[in-house]
Amino acid sequence: MMKIHIDEDKCVGGGQCVLAAPDVFDQRDEDGVAVLLVDNAPAELHDQIREAARLCPAVAIELGERAET
Repeated sequence: MMKIHIDEDKCVGGGQCVLAAPDVFDQRDEDGVAVLLVDNAPAELHDQIREAARLCPAVAIELGERAET
């Protein structure tokens, strides 16, 4: 299972994550900061999530793997 964390203090609201993985990321209306739409993204979205993290101009998306429970 993939663990996703957004460092809201780093996020600059560039929106690249939303473009790369729209089923996983969105942006708050008031300030554009990225938010997660899902807690446990299915495996078929992991490549999109990795791309979103790679494209983030502020390097605000942290990814990790966690054991299935």
